Order: sequence, then structure tokens, then C-alpha cells
Amino acid sequence: MASPPRALPKLSDRLPLGTTGRQVSPFCVGMLPDPAVVAAAFEAGINFFFISADMHWPLYEATRYGLAQLLASRPGIRDEIVVGLVSYATQPEFCSAPFREVIELTPHLGTMDLAIAGGAYGHEIDKRLTAYSRHRKSAFLGTVSLGISFHDRPAVIPLFDHGVIDIGFVRSNPLFPNAAAELLRSVREDHPLLFNFKSTTGWMPREQLLALGVGDDCWHPHHADYYRFALSHPAFDGILCSLPTAAAVRELADAMARGPLDETDHQYLLDLAELGRGKARMLRAE
Repeated sequence: MASPPRALPKLSDRLPLGTTGRQVSPFCVGMLPDPAVVAAAFEAGINFFFISADMHWPLYEATRYGLAQLLASRPGIRDEIVVGLVSYATQPEFCSAPFREVIELTPHLGTMDLAIAGGAYGHEIDKRLTAYSRHRKSAFLGTVSLGISFHDRPAVIPLFDHGVIDIGFVRSNPLFPNAAAELLRSVREDHPLLFNFKSTTGWMPREQLLALGVGDDCWHPHHADYYRFALSHPAFDGILCSLPTAAAVRELADAMARGPLDETDHQYLLDLAELGRGKARMLRAE
């Protein structure tokens, strides 16, 4: 593991999204079970939201509704937030209609700021990027920035090195620790924004930990500690997160205030992941 940063980002921090002049929070809110989380996140400083235009469409209904509610109640804030729409369609001719449908079905949204090619693989992403580049050039539906969520790690570095996107989303968590070894050490210092997703994969509730033999004398990590795990690697600028309740927004802020995981706690989360697979070493007691 690389040396952790001195502090983790605050929800109200801002990062430049390429050279567009737009600024995004280090936390991007994705699928939600409760529309009220959108307003709670915005009030806490988060201004970055992620909505699927096709795959998992029903799981983003609360996010879309929450954004519509927020914009209806605060009509002057549209320029303060950045909305990324993601499509997983790979055929170039289908890389427009899904975005248009989100705009049409989300009152007060009006435009998309960031067009994201979802679930990208190296063998197909170049064809999609031709269509996405046209979106940015023509400001299709207000597009000013491009992003990619990667499902193929080897595809990341060439696209980052060529500077064709403003933000990339990749997966790293205790269940997939090789992401750090294979990818993050190769990311250049001047890379586009890099956000993690699926950060909390591997988190287990108390009942599951107890069933695995991890008693109450051991540390039971909070859901938000897995965001600390991701952001402990300095290559990550932020995270795409799914917050279950409005209260979870404050829990996320409190977790960030505790700072990055130290080497021992970082390894502990890796050990828990191995325990879930039935191969763990002895876990330390708190």
C-alpha cells in the first residue's frame, strides 16, 4: 500500500473537472433508496451526482426524483451542481437516446454536464468515444465533460495518458485488492480525476461477522470505513457512493474526519475479506 495522504477530503471540497471550469465534490452520489438523501448531501457540501440512463434504471429512480425535488425547491442552484449521466450501450448509434430520455423524464434538470461511457472495455471503447466526443464538441444536451467507468483495468492507462476524458471511475475494494497493485501504481501524477466505485463491497454487518467468529472484542468496521480504505490510496481523487439514508451523509463526513486507514487497519479489512472467503489469517482484537 502506498503512503496514505495526511487527510481525507471534506464533502465540501472541490476538484477541477478537466479544463471545463466546472468544480466537483470528491464525493459523487449514485443510486439511492431515499430521495431525501439528495438534499441532505447537497446541504452537506456534495454537488456531484451520477445517474444511469439505461442499466439499473429503476435503482436510480430515487436519485432522479431527489434531484428533481431539490431543483424545484432551489431553482437557482442548477449551476452549482454537476450531473453525470452514464449509458452502458456500446453501439455508437445508441449513445444519444438514453441521455435524452433522462433529461425528458427528470423535471428541472435541463442539461447533463458530464456524459459517461459505462462498463467500458478496451476492445470497444474507442468506437463509443467517437460518439461521446461529438457530444462534447456539439454540447449535446449541455455536455461539457466526458467520463468513463471502466470494467477493464488495462484500458484505463492508455485513455488517461491520451487525455481524452475528464474523469474515470474504477473499482478497488478489499475483495479486489489487485486493482491497487495492477493499476494505481501506473497512474501518472497529472492524471484526470480518478474516482473509485464499489468501495464498500466486502462490508459485513455485525451478525455476519459474529457468524464468522469475529466477536465484539474485535473491530467491526462501519460501512463508511470502506470509503476510507479506498481514499487511503493517493491516486484516488474521490468516490462514487451510495448512501442508504440522510443520516449516512453525516456518517460519511465523520468517517472522513477520522483520516485514512493506517497500515494495520488497511490490512485488517483485507483480512476480513479473506475471512469471508474462508481463508483468513488470525484477526487482531481491539
